[in-house]
Amino acid sequence: TLNYTKRGFRLNDGRLHLAGGISLTVVWSRDLPADPSSVRVHQDSVGHWYCSFVVAAEIQPLPATGRVLGVDWGVKETATTTSDDHDLPHAGHGKKAQAKLTRYDRMMARRKPKKGQAGSKGYREAQRLRAQLHKKVARQREDTGRKWAKKVVRDHDAIAAEDFRPKFLARTTMARKAADAAISSTKRALLEMARKHGRIVHLVHPAHTTMDCAQCGARTKHALPLSERTYACTACGAVCPRDKNSAHVMLVRAGLSPAGIEGVRHPGPLGQEAA
Repeated sequence: TLNYTKRGFRLNDGRLHLAGGISLTVVWSRDLPADPSSVRVHQDSVGHWYCSFVVAAEIQPLPATGRVLGVDWGVKETATTTSDDHDLPHAGHGKKAQAKLTRYDRMMARRKPKKGQAGSKGYREAQRLRAQLHKKVARQREDTGRKWAKKVVRDHDAIAAEDFRPKFLARTTMARKAADAAISSTKRALLEMARKHGRIVHLVHPAHTTMDCAQCGARTKHALPLSERTYACTACGAVCPRDKNSAHVMLVRAGLSPAGIEGVRHPGPLGQEAA
């Protein structure tokens, strides 16, 4: 990875000139919206080189909708929201590719070179195929997250999302499925899309969100096990799917006042942005 500030590079006739007399032909994915202040040149696991430019981002405002949305992250579904139309099912991109990944791992294991020796042609080929498949899966996850985030941001003025950091799931039996859900990249896509279009995202602390009732605010005495998928409030008698209740709790904690499950906001300020 190489990092250059404004004094260390320049763009001329579609080519990138770096300090030290390095000149590169760039295949542009899109036009730069402004003059870049820095550039990062890096190589991925497949061997492809990329340039990432830092530019001042312009907000592209969207028309107001008067609607808000609560988002709860999970493993069974990547995102459960207060609107059924905006739920994000678990795409399972990694699961679909697992058979091929296992085959490439076995190919590498059979051809693994001894210590101090170079890998054979077959070993390097299996290594390359494995890296390509991992990259494909990562791109599929990012594409799914971006498309969902774009729809959510387009349809809502403000979003209350769980500030969920799934590191603890890596130590559980759900580690593989949690990684395949790509919660972190989907959450990042939501924040980036909201910033781009001037929407507000409230990040809500996840503590007790599965224990609180979205209707009356009462809290259960004990945490619900993951196997329990229905929330039943002993105080007011409300019964609803566990993740749907948590999504509504996000709205309540963010200071948004939805009128019903579709989340139409009452007139008034949205409150402070938490992201």
